[in-house]
Amino acid sequence: MAATTVVTDDFVAQADPYRRELLAHCYRMLGSVHDAEDLVQETYLRAWRAYDRFEGRSSLRTWLYRIATTTCLTALENRKRRPLPTGLGGPSDIPGDELVELPEVPWLEPIPDAMITHAHTDPAAIVGARESTRLAFIAALQHLPARQRAVLILRDVLKWKASEVADTLGTSTTAVNSVLQRARAQLDQVKPSEDDIVEPLTPEQQKLLERYVAAFEAKDIPAIVQLFTEDAVWEMPPFTNWVRGAAQIGRLVDLKCPAGPGDMRLLPARANGQVAFGVYMRGSDDVFRPFHLQVLDFDGAKVRHTVAFFDVSRFPAFGLPTTYPH
Repeated sequence: MAATTVVTDDFVAQADPYRRELLAHCYRMLGSVHDAEDLVQETYLRAWRAYDRFEGRSSLRTWLYRIATTTCLTALENRKRRPLPTGLGGPSDIPGDELVELPEVPWLEPIPDAMITHAHTDPAAIVGARESTRLAFIAALQHLPARQRAVLILRDVLKWKASEVADTLGTSTTAVNSVLQRARAQLDQVKPSEDDIVEPLTPEQQKLLERYVAAFEAKDIPAIVQLFTEDAVWEMPPFTNWVRGAAQIGRLVDLKCPAGPGDMRLLPARANGQVAFGVYMRGSDDVFRPFHLQVLDFDGAKVRHTVAFFDVSRFPAFGLPTTYPH
């Protein structure tokens, strides 16, 4: 018993520092925070059981990533990809169309920044984690076959050698390079550029966010339209409807948002390395309760993409209260 306790304590001390980055890895593979949390737990359980056989031929970190990758690939054998509404079809022609809700679809989920980085994380690692968990990148990954997804993440995100990836996946270096080439070709259009990753926000973007909050809380449609680029996209899982264009976004909010002026409140958050807002709606008892989580993407000093996630069960994970504070 004492020997087992020593092994367990040593394993926890050595392996626990990698938990956040392994969660990010599993999230990239699965597109779901819930699934990623479960698979990280399974990864640690498998690693603990095999820890007495770990020979140190690779680093512990590499060994854990290999177990996590294999665990994710096994899980993906029986799971559908997790899309955003933009991945299912074209935009809605008329923002006033009836909203089509598909709660049975396993939608892509946002992830709180705090789950994959913390205050003591190396600044360069924080930037890397945010770049590689941006919604556009995660959504694009979900369109790749599972093994392509794994190869691209291991090679381009984790910067592994082709031989290391081949060893992990039980294939050849030539096959890895071929798979990587195909995966990169599919993802070229969504790779974040240096202009996309702005840390910290520019003064113009800070002012934009102040206007954003004011416009939505007042439900000022002309002001809302001015916040977005001409070709901006608004989507809102679990509804399949999505629109393109600032004017269309304004019409959608005007016609389909049940709030009146003063009925919404916004609180700032961080998701997927991006600015986010928890949106609260006033009830008949004058209490503001969670309505949805908006995740924003910028183009200069305007918003070019907003994803409004209507699953509010994860508000606490984003540091958002269950009711808007007085």
